[in-house]
Amino acid sequence: MHRPGEMRERTLDVTVPEEFGNAMIGVKTGSALQIDLRMESLHDGILVSAEVDGTAAGECGRCLIDIEQAVQVEFQELFAYSSDEAFEYEVHEDTIDLEPVIRDAVVLSLPFQPVCQEDCLGLCPECGVRLLDNPGHEHEAPIDPRWAALGDLAGLEGLTDTPDVTDAASGVDREKR
Repeated sequence: MHRPGEMRERTLDVTVPEEFGNAMIGVKTGSALQIDLRMESLHDGILVSAEVDGTAAGECGRCLIDIEQAVQVEFQELFAYSSDEAFEYEVHEDTIDLEPVIRDAVVLSLPFQPVCQEDCLGLCPECGVRLLDNPGHEHEAPIDPRWAALGDLAGLEGLTDTPDVTDAASGVDREKR
């Protein structure tokens, strides 16, 4: 501290104290993060550059299967010596708190709608079958409910005993009208 130009590098293996993420995907509590850290002393404060590596777990936003995704984030943040409104983070009693910075960087790097693969087809909207597992999956075309009663009449077609009689005035079969 207070020695501009001095630098220190550290590698930290950290256990995540509480979940970093959103409802679909996140770095779970108890997961490990590896942090390659570089701290440089400046006139105003300490410049922290870091690379964070870990694994996020969640579910595919289309087909709802469990997925894991590598998390690789880089960030750079200045921790100020004095409490000035221009700086968001500060050095407190010769220490810096990296947790909020790491949390923000990890959460912002996660996808809003994670998918198991780019061409994931999702689930069938009628029965819920995963479409990637069943590529030829189909259902009969739904019958328009306004015409459904006519489907019952199709079975009655052969029950009429009247012969085909043509209406002399119009030339049209009465059965076909």
